Amino acid sequence: MPSPTPFLSFILLLFFFSPPSINVVVGGGNSGESNPFTAKAYAIRYWKTQISNGLAKPWFLLNKASPMSAAQYARFSKLAADPEALAAQLAGFCSSGNLLCFPDLSPSLEKHNADVSFAKYGAKNFTNYGSGRAGGFDSFKNYSESENMPVNSFRRYSRNAAGHSEGFSRYATGGNVIEQRFNTYGASATGGDGGFSTYAQEVNDPNEQFTSYSDNANGRKQDFLSYADNANAGDQGFQNYAKNSNGAENSFGSYGTDANVVGSTFSNYGQAANVDNETFTNYGFNGNNPQNNFKTYGAGSNAGVDSFQNYRDQANVGGDSFQSYRKGSSSAESEFVNYGKSFNVGTDKFSGYGARKTGFAVYGVNNTFKEYERKEAVGFSSYTNASSQSTAALAAAEGSGKKVINHWVEPGKFFREEMLKNGTVMPMPDIRDKMPQRSFLPRVIAAKLPFSAAKIGDLKRLFHAADGSAMEKIIADTLAECERAPSRGETKRCVTSVEDMIDFSTSVLGRNVVVRTTENTEGSKRDIMVNSVRGINGGKVTRSVSCHQSLYPSLVYYCHSVPKVRVYEADILDPNTRSKINHAVAICHIDTSSWSPTHGAFLSLGSGPGKIEVCHWIFENDMTWAVAD
Repeated sequence: MPSPTPFLSFILLLFFFSPPSINVVVGGGNSGESNPFTAKAYAIRYWKTQISNGLAKPWFLLNKASPMSAAQYARFSKLAADPEALAAQLAGFCSSGNLLCFPDLSPSLEKHNADVSFAKYGAKNFTNYGSGRAGGFDSFKNYSESENMPVNSFRRYSRNAAGHSEGFSRYATGGNVIEQRFNTYGASATGGDGGFSTYAQEVNDPNEQFTSYSDNANGRKQDFLSYADNANAGDQGFQNYAKNSNGAENSFGSYGTDANVVGSTFSNYGQAANVDNETFTNYGFNGNNPQNNFKTYGAGSNAGVDSFQNYRDQANVGGDSFQSYRKGSSSAESEFVNYGKSFNVGTDKFSGYGARKTGFAVYGVNNTFKEYERKEAVGFSSYTNASSQSTAALAAAEGSGKKVINHWVEPGKFFREEMLKNGTVMPMPDIRDKMPQRSFLPRVIAAKLPFSAAKIGDLKRLFHAADGSAMEKIIADTLAECERAPSRGETKRCVTSVEDMIDFSTSVLGRNVVVRTTENTEGSKRDIMVNSVRGINGGKVTRSVSCHQSLYPSLVYYCHSVPKVRVYEADILDPNTRSKINHAVAICHIDTSSWSPTHGAFLSLGSGPGKIEVCHWIFENDMTWAVAD
C-alpha cells in the first residue's frame, strides 16, 4: 500500500491532534462527532486523552459542549479576539452557541387609541403607548405566559392619561428568566389604576424594574396581587415610584409569597408625595430569605399611611433595610403588624426613619434602630426580644435527632444517611432543572472572553446588558459567587467549558475518575421507594467533586470538592407499582461543622452544625465526580 500523501497525512494529524482554534472547515460533516473540527468533537477527544480508565463516555456531560458547526466555531473564534466585533454579532453568537441572551427590542410606534386586550403577546417594546388617553381599559392577559426568556418594555406608557386603567393578569407566569421594565409608566396621569394580578408567578428568575412609575400622578391607584409568588431568585426595583404624586394608593398583597430569595428595592418611592397610602399585606410571606431595601422612601412627603401586615411572616431568615424612610415627612404614619416573625431570625435595620407615628405590634427579633428621627412617637406592642427566640427553633431539637417541622423547606430536599436503604419510602423534592437551557462555550472562545468582576463593563457591552437589567444582575451574581473565598476545607472553581471541568476534577481526584448524575426526573415532588443501594468506593468516606449550574449567558458550573463525604447510587421505584422509575445519585456530607446554623438542612432535620450528617440527591444536570471503583 502506498504511503499517504503529505496532504492526507496533514488531515490525519488534524483529526487526532487539532487544537480547538484551528480555522479549517471540511465539508460534509453534519454533527459534532463526525466533523473533527467542531468544539464537541474536540471535547470528546479531550475526554479520551485525559481520562485513563477507558470507561463509557458520559454523554450527559459531552452533550453540553458547544453545538457550533465547524464554520461557526472558526468564525466566532476569530471574533472573540475583538469584543466590539463579537458584540455586534451577538444575536448570531447566541443562536449558534445556544446561549442565554435577551433580545434587543426596537421601539414600537403602534398607536392603540381604543381599548385593547393583549393575549399571547410578548417581546414588545411599548413606546409612547396610551399617552394622553381619556378613560378606557387595556387588558394584558396571558401575556408572555410560559416563555423561556420573556422581555417586555413599557416606556412612556399612559403618560398624561386621564382615568385610563390597565390590568395585568397572568402576566409572564410560568416563565424562566424574565425581564420587564416599566419606565415613566402613568407619569402625570390623573385617576385610573393599574392592577397586577398573578404577575410573574412561578417563574425562575423574575426581574421587574419600575422607574418613574406614576411619577407626578394624581389620584392613581396600583394593586399588586399575587406578584412573584412561588418564584425563585430575582429582584424587583421600584425607583421614583409615585414620586411627587398626589393621593396615590398602592397595595402589595401576596407579594413574593412562598418565593425563594426574591428581593425588592424601593428607592425614592413616594418622594415628596401628598397623601399617599401604601399597604403591604403578606409581603414575603413564607419565603426563603426575602431581602427588601427601602431607600429614601416617602422622603419629604405629606400625610399618608403605610401599613405592613404579616410582612415576612413565617419566612426563613430574610432582612429589610429602611434608610431615610419617611425622613422629613409631615404627618406620615406607619403601622407594623406581625412584621418579621420569621421562622428563623432575620435582620431589620432602621436608619434615618422619620415617620410621625409608628406602631410595632408583634414585631420580630434582631432589629437595629439607628438615627431614628422620632423615637418619642414610636409604640412597641408585643415586640419580641432578640435574646428570647433567636435560637429557639434549633434548640428544641438540638441533640435529640427530632425533626423540626418547617414548611418552607421542600420535603425530601435533605435527609439522613439511614434513609438510603432498600424499602425506604420517602418524599423526593423537585429535582428538575429550572434553569434555561444553555451550552458551554468552546474552550478557546471562553478563554478569550473576560470572566471577572473587574471586567464586568466589558461583559455588559458584549451581552448588551443595560445598567440595572436582569442580564447585568445575572452576570454580576455569578461572578461574585465564583470569586468568593472558599469555605473551610473547600476547593472550588467555576468552569466555562467541558475541558475546564475535566481539568479541575482530575486535578483533585486524578485521572481514574467517573462522573455521575441522576438518570432522569421521575419521582420529583412525590413519594418514592428506595430499592438497591450501592456505596461508591465501597461506601467509604471519600473525596468527590460536585458541579452545580450557575445562571450565566453561557453554561457555567460551580465545581467544588469538600472533604468527608460518601456517595451513593440507588434504584428508585414507584411505591405503588414497585416498578423502577429512576436511577439516582446521592451525596452525604459527613462533616457539617462549617455549615450555618440557619442552613435549610437543620431547619428540616433538626440539630445543628457538626451534629449530624446531611444527604441530598444530585439534581437534573448537576453531577458528581469520584474515583472509579
